[in-house]
Amino acid sequence: MGSRRGFLRTLAAIGASAGCRQSQSQAQITTHAYKAVDGLEIRADVHVAQDDEVRPVAVWIHGGALIMGRRQSVPQPLMGRLIEAGFAVVSIDYRLAPETKLPAIIEDVEAAFDWIRGQGPDLFRADPDRLAVLGSSAGGYLALTTGYRVDPRPQALVSFWGYGDLIGPWYSTPSPHDRHHRIVMTREQALAQVGGPPVSNSADRDGNGGAFYQHCRQHGIWPKEVSGWDPVSEAEMFVPYMPLRNVTPNYPPTLLVHGTADTDVPYQQSTLMAEEFRRHGVRHELLTFEGAEHGIGGSTSAESDSAYSAAAAFLQAEIGV
Repeated sequence: MGSRRGFLRTLAAIGASAGCRQSQSQAQITTHAYKAVDGLEIRADVHVAQDDEVRPVAVWIHGGALIMGRRQSVPQPLMGRLIEAGFAVVSIDYRLAPETKLPAIIEDVEAAFDWIRGQGPDLFRADPDRLAVLGSSAGGYLALTTGYRVDPRPQALVSFWGYGDLIGPWYSTPSPHDRHHRIVMTREQALAQVGGPPVSNSADRDGNGGAFYQHCRQHGIWPKEVSGWDPVSEAEMFVPYMPLRNVTPNYPPTLLVHGTADTDVPYQQSTLMAEEFRRHGVRHELLTFEGAEHGIGGSTSAESDSAYSAAAAFLQAEIGV
């Protein structure tokens, strides 16, 4: 791996060249149900330039600890760069934990790719053979799972402050960080926040999913709550869902973006993935932001912007836009 400065300089040149080829017209947005389960529609938003070109697809997967979040949360600076680079952007919802457990969440993500490849060419002129995936935090985790669970595999991945391990002490023991102790509830109060029917968008949940997440981190019970399995006595059940344990030489090229002072998802989660990539000969880059918190909080706006520019250019280089 090269330095962050050298890597960004190279990608900036690629991005500038592409920007000359593609005008940044207003994207058209359409919403589709890519799956339905027991009457619950799971939706995707498609953002695509208003022309007749066949385009590669960049799939955005939102974060939120698998408990919170919604498809409408694509960072706008990233969206603009992807559209300008020539991608159709598909942002997906998926059923949320704990009402829905981990295996079914992964099934939703897999189903989204089946829908994109099967329906995308007719619905929004998608090129089914050129797919990339991006996600942040838990969405970064889900993006990394597509590298071995989606068949055919995507051509490139970007994980913003994501993770490949689900059962390590960082998630399965009580968090000491202040950010996880802002809301304190009893067990009964916390469960009441997520006691309704399944949802695929946190805006549709009556309770406070963020408060439930805080409760999980305070007590080190997130792995159990999102999966139904004990991370110690049933650790093997998590293995098929852990990117860290499923890297092979066939894994797609991946860009990892992370801050070294992240107290929600430790920086080590990206360095562990990078080490596995090195061990298996997978092309990858680790873009490190020194002293940055989760979401590279504390960075300058220019640094934050550079992360999105680097992601778009990385995908252009790997997809061949």
